[in-house]
Amino acid sequence: MNRVAFDVAALIARIVTGVIFVAHGWQKWQAGLGATTLGFREMGIPLPELAAGFATVVETVGGIFLILGLLVRPVGLLLLVNMLGAIAFVHGGNGILSANGGWEFPGALAVLSLLFLALGGGRIGLDGIFGAMYRRRSERHAAEDEAVVRSHRRTNPQAGGPTTPTQTTAERPDVPRQPTSGRVNDEDMRDIDALVSDEPPQHRKPPNR
Repeated sequence: MNRVAFDVAALIARIVTGVIFVAHGWQKWQAGLGATTLGFREMGIPLPELAAGFATVVETVGGIFLILGLLVRPVGLLLLVNMLGAIAFVHGGNGILSANGGWEFPGALAVLSLLFLALGGGRIGLDGIFGAMYRRRSERHAAEDEAVVRSHRRTNPQAGGPTTPTQTTAERPDVPRQPTSGRVNDEDMRDIDALVSDEPPQHRKPPNR
């Protein structure tokens, strides 16, 4: 998928999902924590005071963060946990359709939250802006560090930078070449043959018969 298309689709999904969560969270705020806790207790949700506060804050603040594109992945995780709790303790036993109190609606919101957790919210949002600023700053610092290292190598060749290769022993005319190993190479054999050929031949006296 084209990256721009993904960013636009993620922006639309974030805004719509965030508005839905803000509407439900704001409804709980208006009803009050006491009334929300009482409703959770009647539905059989464990720890109703804690669950009511968690759902109210996560749905309201998390929805706002989704709209802004801020901390999308952590918010997606919290909203996913919130929706899984609603499915497990309230809607799971009523079938699928929302008309019968089923898990259709919280299931859709849970899947959207899972996608935000896995894929993020795209580049059109505060996360994308802060991420781009951090990457540019890191690249600038890396370029500055590399420039300092190059300058140091130019001024101090012995510090690990490129150096001019020294003249080897074989390239120096005043230094006799030394064999690199104990074996005699072909050039040495030719020198020996030349020396031997310059000597006068030795004639042995034939033995007396």
